[in-house]
This record gives sequence, C-alpha cells and structure tokens, in this order.
Amino acid sequence: MKARASLVNQRLLGVMRPVLGPPSRRLRRQVQWRSVRDTLARDRVPEPFTHVVSSHHTPLIRVLPGVDPVYQHNKVINLRIAVGELDGLVVKPGQVFSFWRLVGPPRARRGFVDGIVLDHGRVSVGVGGGLCQLTNLIYWMTLHTPLEVTERWRHSYDVFPDSDRSQPFGSGATCAWPLLDLQITNPTRAVFRLGLTVGDTDLAGEWTSDVESHATYAIEERSHRVSHEGPGVHVRHNELWRIESGPAGTVLSERMVAENHALMMYEPFLGPGART
Repeated sequence: MKARASLVNQRLLGVMRPVLGPPSRRLRRQVQWRSVRDTLARDRVPEPFTHVVSSHHTPLIRVLPGVDPVYQHNKVINLRIAVGELDGLVVKPGQVFSFWRLVGPPRARRGFVDGIVLDHGRVSVGVGGGLCQLTNLIYWMTLHTPLEVTERWRHSYDVFPDSDRSQPFGSGATCAWPLLDLQITNPTRAVFRLGLTVGDTDLAGEWTSDVESHATYAIEERSHRVSHEGPGVHVRHNELWRIESGPAGTVLSERMVAENHALMMYEPFLGPGART
C-alpha cells in the first residue's frame, strides 16, 4: 500500500512540476532582486567615461550546421532590444548589475522574436533566443576588469566543435528568464559604464571608468581535459583563472573564476596529444 502511495505521489509530482516550477522560479528571483533592491544599478549616462578598461566584439551572424539562417537574423532583433535597455548603464561603487532585472522578460509583445535557444544540448527555437551572445560578451569583458561576477551560469553542454575559437572553452555565461541571471558587483571606489552597440556585422561592448586602472587582467585556461564517461559519452572540463598584473607586468594575484564541465554533443578528436 505504501509503495503504491509513493508511486502515486511521484506521478503527481511529475505532473505538477511543469505547472508549479515556473511560478516558483519567478518568485525566488523576485525575492532575490528585492534583497538587493537598494543596490541595483539603474542610472544611465549617454557618453562613455574617459578610461577604457575592457572591450570586446563578436560577429552577429555565424553559419551553424542545420540551423535556418532566419533565426540568426532574428537574434539580431532580440539583441537590439536588450542592448537598448543596457547601453549606458552606470555601476557605482557597491552597486549590483542584474542582466534580467534591466532587460526584462523576453516576450513577443515587447518585440522579441523567435531565435536559437539551446535546450539540454539540443538546438531549438524560442522567443528571445540568442541573448546568450550578449551575456557571453558582458561576462568575458567583466573578467578583464576589477568588477566581480557574483552570479554566472555555465553552459552544461558543449554543442559545437571549436572553429576559429578566440576564447577558451567555457568562457561564456548562459541566460534564461528569470532564473539564469548574470549579476556583477562593483567592489571598487570607481564608477563603471557599460557601453553596447549592435553594428552591421558585430556586437560590441566596453566597460569604461572615471578612474584609470593601473592593473591589467588576463584569462588563462588550465586543467583542460576530455573524460570518457561511457559509450559515446564524453565530458569536457577546464578551469579559467584570472591573472591580475601591475603596471610593470608583475603578477599581483591569480584566482580561479570558473570551473566548467560540459557534455560534448559531438565526437571529440582524440588524436596525438589529446588530453583525456
């Protein structure tokens, strides 16, 4: 009798989880935003500060196997809407940047359209798809500043093989409204401004500051390996370390900023010198 009741409860939980899960996640996020309400960054200024601390750009259109190009162009529409909510944001000392708190829900009535989303390692389509390119960019730039990333969600799946990769594996930040947020805190005495542009070919960004930084930052990949977890199952691992250097190139600090583990959705090349 107990076993039957347990089975019924498990089935009921399985039915109710999709119904209760989204409201519960939204509530948790609202509670978290309220906990930092007084320190959330909201102000914007039209012009960048004098000192460029970090900048980066990524191509808007990539040729992806099996993906309709229309969704790449739709992604650009989504990026323009999100950038319109973020460009010029000022993060003062002690303030918190929250991607989703500023961008808001990616809904069709706000102009967002279908773009590419990754769902458990599979490429699919959803309203607002493609915004991960923006969180990836902001995250990568922030790692090269004294700002602190206080919430970042890694990609759990390695979907596409390395092709002209200019950054280490695992150097991005995934996002999903509203649970998977990107949050950044300013622990310094300087003020930072986030500048973002959706150009003809690239998404570009920069962090500028009212105070010149005398330190530089580099990201180094360490402990990269591919593990064989079973027939046809490979997992990619690595660590990202931030190296802070002074004006003379002297290393001031080294700190691990990310540890990544991702299920590979393609057959890895395990030739001579491969790390397993």
